[in-house]
Amino acid sequence: MQVLHAPSSPHLSIQSSKAPQLTWGLLPSVSVNSSPFSTLHFSLHSQRIHRLLWTPHKRVTSRAASVEVGDSSVPTGMAEDDVLKALSQIIDPDFGTDIVTCGFVKDLQIDKALGEVSFRLELTTPACPIKDVFEQKANEVVAMLPWVKNVKVTMSAQPARPIYAEQLPAGLQTISNIVAVSSCKGGVGKSTVAVNLAYTLADMGARVGIFDADVYGPSLPTMVSPENRLLVMNPEKKTIIPTEYMGVKLISFGFAGQGRAIMRGPMVSGVINQLLTTTEWGELDYLIIDMPPGTGDIQLTLCQVVPLTAAVIVTTPQKLSFIDVAKGVRMFSKLKENDITHLAGVQVVQQFGIPHLFDLPIRPTLSASGDSGMPEVVADPQGEVSKIFQNLGVCVVQRCAKIRQQVSTAVTYNKSIKAIKVKVPDSKEEFFLHPATVRRNDRSAQSVDEWTGEQKLQYTDVPEDIEPEEIRPMGNYAVSITWPDGFSQIAPYDQLQTMERLVNVFQPSVQA
Repeated sequence: MQVLHAPSSPHLSIQSSKAPQLTWGLLPSVSVNSSPFSTLHFSLHSQRIHRLLWTPHKRVTSRAASVEVGDSSVPTGMAEDDVLKALSQIIDPDFGTDIVTCGFVKDLQIDKALGEVSFRLELTTPACPIKDVFEQKANEVVAMLPWVKNVKVTMSAQPARPIYAEQLPAGLQTISNIVAVSSCKGGVGKSTVAVNLAYTLADMGARVGIFDADVYGPSLPTMVSPENRLLVMNPEKKTIIPTEYMGVKLISFGFAGQGRAIMRGPMVSGVINQLLTTTEWGELDYLIIDMPPGTGDIQLTLCQVVPLTAAVIVTTPQKLSFIDVAKGVRMFSKLKENDITHLAGVQVVQQFGIPHLFDLPIRPTLSASGDSGMPEVVADPQGEVSKIFQNLGVCVVQRCAKIRQQVSTAVTYNKSIKAIKVKVPDSKEEFFLHPATVRRNDRSAQSVDEWTGEQKLQYTDVPEDIEPEEIRPMGNYAVSITWPDGFSQIAPYDQLQTMERLVNVFQPSVQA
């Protein structure tokens, strides 16, 4: 074994080894207050009590991935329709849509002669808090069909991947959700929240990773006790292999064998970028980023390089903490992050409209666990602190799943009516735009002179019958639209909402 220097930074050295790679996952964002004299507060968007909703039988408009039907006197399509109609009674409480339309039903196989039905429910995350309920209800509704004698339901989760993987560095292309845990002020319990949230998500069945982004004062090496306390490099790929503790992948400058960094801001940003984007994270459901305090260059660099799904803010109720936290909330909002969860005072929740607030009491055991190398939720999984983090974990999972669903369907093209449908995340409004209108409103340098503001793209340059070739999400704030001439237009949600809309749009119904 030899010591190699990472090629992109003279300050980072890691051991070279052909150690096997481990695969784990990531988390969503939360905020926390910490003080020995007060409680920690957590807040998250749209926390709800999960329950299954039932709807009357309706025409099924979505189909399973594959169907096989055995010999029977009953037509093949009828048996399939029976099963899908039964399953369409089960409503996902986060999406408000039945599990068939959500695309959860996969590999449907039917043997009508023997009365056997088998299928797989592919959920959005392995940490789904109601996966057992889904399985139970799916068994029940299908078993109620008069010709069914045996039902086999297999549970799985979608492969870990971001919504727009092709736009990301290779190391981040197999991570479903990236959650920033931030405080904007030191010493309020941010790292404690980040680590315990990560291990809570792992206990829920998710593949999780933690990235300690504080180069000046890394906390992760103190809070966990991995057997291998040095990062190693894959000499062939020139990538970093994370260390691991109790099933969670870990990256910290403190594991680089150099302790705390003494370097200027731009150099620190380069080290953080290298550690984050060249690590072999593998497939992760949640990556928790323990953000450094403040709202400066390092924080902005992280928010711009990484497609954050959500952000968790941690603070104490005191006015001094609130001032810094307010700056952090504004930073995430300005960068168009989808969701902010708060572990903070009521004042922050009321001023910024953050709907979820969690209070975490400061206990001696919580402080002690931070120094012992074993997170509190691992040391005492049935304790009061663990129960609070379990509620927080459920809320994070729910919000991340809902955000991904909203972003992926926010802007779509309906070819049958030749219109672009827009439904901005967290908005009930839905409207339609003419493709030519969207193309003519491009504000990039190719369409508008940056210095004079003169319109370079003329009205007649865009044909009335133009149609987009592809529409892809661009972070949490815009979409990328590819047109037939090869031009890729970035269309922010804010801009789409100001364009002239189509009215009285007729949408043909979809028949089964």
